[in-house]
Amino acid sequence: MVSLKTKLGDWELDNPIIPASGTFGFGYEFAELYDINMLGTFSFKGTTKEARFGNDTPRIAECTAGMINSVGLQNPGVEAVMEKELPKLAKVFNKKVIANISGFSEEEYVYCAEKIGKSDMVGIVEVNISCPNVHNGGMSFGTSAESAEKITAAVKKVTDKTVYVKLSPNVTNIVEIAKGCEAGGADGLSLINTMMGMRINLKTKKPVIANKMGGFSGPAIFPVAVRMVYQVYEAVKLPIIGMGGVSSAEDVIEMMLAGASAVQVGAENLVNPYACKDIIEALPGAMEKYGINNLYDIIGGAH
Repeated sequence: MVSLKTKLGDWELDNPIIPASGTFGFGYEFAELYDINMLGTFSFKGTTKEARFGNDTPRIAECTAGMINSVGLQNPGVEAVMEKELPKLAKVFNKKVIANISGFSEEEYVYCAEKIGKSDMVGIVEVNISCPNVHNGGMSFGTSAESAEKITAAVKKVTDKTVYVKLSPNVTNIVEIAKGCEAGGADGLSLINTMMGMRINLKTKKPVIANKMGGFSGPAIFPVAVRMVYQVYEAVKLPIIGMGGVSSAEDVIEMMLAGASAVQVGAENLVNPYACKDIIEALPGAMEKYGINNLYDIIGGAH
């Protein structure tokens, strides 16, 4: 009998499968399709201090082996999440969740972390310093090690929750950013967020999405994600949640061999709403195929 259990620090998960922020709403929407308690946990929709309508439409562009999105952090704001969304989730999910937060200033990150950290439902605060979809937004904090360290330290001061920092691949050296987060006191790292991409409509000869460029995700970016997880695992002593193009049980195993302790599934949820359920159900067979008895034992096994 194989074991799917894994750990993020002291938090033991039943399995390593975590729907990624922005692709799973606040969870209860998917609870209408299947029992979401089968998940390791999930990262809920990126939350900011104030409610945001998001970017202008169109916001989505299709591309080979992936998609480009420029939703722009549409969310009801941290107060509404605490008062309305989490109570709804509590009715269908009995595990702790990952609270993904973003901001446009250090003060906004601190405000969101302090607020959301008061919820008993939150196991990890995931600080998104890498979202490429909002003008003058979080991405600026994720492109320098100094800024990443500063935001991490500021958030750590105001919450006793476990803090993971979500990193952008749109940098020259992701290892330096990871080291900055470690120096700032991060408990773990999430990587990678979307890459930057663009499509042009041949008929109109204009960009497909209103924001011109957006976050490129899907199977096409998986090799980049594996490479960056591998590099960061060698550079820091923090648990890593790996993501970027994960769409199968085999992808999960590969990402964990690169150094991930758990794996987030993003764009695939938008293609197949049962993606995480399917991957969890396929994992035991894939493990047996490759002679793996315990997933926890293979973390970083490729090094």
